[in-house]
Amino acid sequence: MFTLITAANTSSAYQLKNSLNNENILLGDYLELPEFLLKSGKMLHLPDPQSSSYTHQILALCLDKNIDTVYALRKPEIDLLLASKQLFNEYGITILASDDKI
Repeated sequence: MFTLITAANTSSAYQLKNSLNNENILLGDYLELPEFLLKSGKMLHLPDPQSSSYTHQILALCLDKNIDTVYALRKPEIDLLLASKQLFNEYGITILASDDKI
């Protein structure tokens, strides 16, 4: 199983990744990322939180990529994902805000 950290183009994402000390971490962002990082498979292009189906797109991504924990780092993502926390819990996926610890 994998952990997804959003806001991949920020230093906060890398600090969190290093503090978790886990090799099964994926970074993702809805903002533009360099193509070579996406091709590596350890970085994902995420849906835009302004999309009306954002929550369902993230849920589908988590199920497809075996993601069981999501750390949301940006306010729009945090608000939407925490509002849908129960839905994610039903699929065994934990949603955490940037300042939560496992």
